[in-house]
Amino acid sequence: MHSLSSRALRLAEVLPEGRLIRGDVRFSSVCSDVDRVQPGDVFVALCTGDADGHEDVSYAVERGAIAIVAERLVVAPVPVCLVEDTREALGRLCQAVAGFPSQTMKVIGVTGSHGKTVVSMLLASVLEAAGEAVGVMSSIGYSDSIEQAIAPKATPSAETIGRWLGRMAKTGCTYAIIETSSRGLAERRFAGVEFDAAVLTNLRQEHVESHGSAENYRAAKRRLFSQLKSSGFGVVNADDAGSQELLQSLDSPCLTFGLYGEAEITATVLERHTSEQTFLLHAGNQTIPVRTRMIGDAHVMNCLAAASVGLTLGIDLQTIVRGLEKVDYVPGRLERIECGQSFGVFVDAARSPESLAHTLNSLKKTTTGRLICVYGCPGERNKSQRAKIGRVVERGATLGVITSDDPRHEEPLQIAHDILDGYDKPGKARVLPKRTEAIRWAIGQARPGDCVVIVGKGERNYQVVGGRKLAHDDRDVARECLYALNTPEEPRPKLRIFG
Repeated sequence: MHSLSSRALRLAEVLPEGRLIRGDVRFSSVCSDVDRVQPGDVFVALCTGDADGHEDVSYAVERGAIAIVAERLVVAPVPVCLVEDTREALGRLCQAVAGFPSQTMKVIGVTGSHGKTVVSMLLASVLEAAGEAVGVMSSIGYSDSIEQAIAPKATPSAETIGRWLGRMAKTGCTYAIIETSSRGLAERRFAGVEFDAAVLTNLRQEHVESHGSAENYRAAKRRLFSQLKSSGFGVVNADDAGSQELLQSLDSPCLTFGLYGEAEITATVLERHTSEQTFLLHAGNQTIPVRTRMIGDAHVMNCLAAASVGLTLGIDLQTIVRGLEKVDYVPGRLERIECGQSFGVFVDAARSPESLAHTLNSLKKTTTGRLICVYGCPGERNKSQRAKIGRVVERGATLGVITSDDPRHEEPLQIAHDILDGYDKPGKARVLPKRTEAIRWAIGQARPGDCVVIVGKGERNYQVVGGRKLAHDDRDVARECLYALNTPEEPRPKLRIFG
């Protein structure tokens, strides 16, 4: 990552707790990938599950690195800075190279097991409705308020975070919204970022396994709140037991939101339909109706989270509602596909048992007919979840259509067999390994009042089969099926023998 300004930085200034060997150095760029090191870079040796950057020091120097940041003593002909955690150091160096953008903008971090992306989009819309220039970093994409880019990975690197925050500051953004995953927080990728607000959407158990323990998972989420500015505040889900438990250990002032229990910002759902819902938003002695084309209780909660931040920032309730109502959809998040059909079709990114249960429950509340779910499980990933996902679909949907997700090098039929292990009555499920065929079949079965939901891939436009990425977008396939279904047949000419 290269500096967005001409000012050179001193290593001792950015990492004052580091132990310098061979003196200090001035720099304006930093890199942690040895194959991308350029002359003048400071090379940060990271220890990951796949490699140890300390073994690449000599090669980094050969490529032109002018200093090394490491966790242990290494032999190098350039200055070396020894630190306790190179991941933390990398994040701080990247923010320094970017010009410490979080000091000139208000930065909002959004974390949680579910809802991060939608809350980020809602917040951006609320702030834009208030006339603010807003930059966003989410799992869908990045924006500096002028240019946008698709996010290549769900969790950005420290270099990417620094680069995009720097771009936001340079384009005049007054606010930056960052989706902060537990992985990114645990790996210190947001180190050096100072937050003005921290939002916790919920804290569920499904990501605990990847962190080793529930305490490690909570510690990762707590890290976001530890990076709040002295004037910063938190927004926490009062309906979620995990969030409530974490709230007890936070020192920062926090505002709570909830739909079912006691909270400072609440809501009452008035109407639910397949294409929209209306609820009353309650804040203190103020109540205002909100009509949104995104449905489900989970979306109401996401709206409450965004409204809580807006209110704390001093935005009036009418402007907040205008921003919430402006978001018609978020790609791949219970995204409605409308092609004039008489039944509902949705595409959703839900992959875990818990998130899938929420999706199915939301759709059942607005569906008068059958709920048909097209789903699968990724190959070479979370095999223990497959039977649980099958159990959720058997209980939550009228009909489950099991198909391929990203099978990778696994046999799709073996994955389907693992899913069926969760069924009490496996004969209720339909197995169609080819995803396009499964979507086509499910849509062909739907009747007026039914609902088809295609889950697992969301906005992703590819499928991993073997070692290849094949073009596939659930939304495009669904539209093609619906257009074919709604295209009237050409009338056949009548056969006339006489006359």
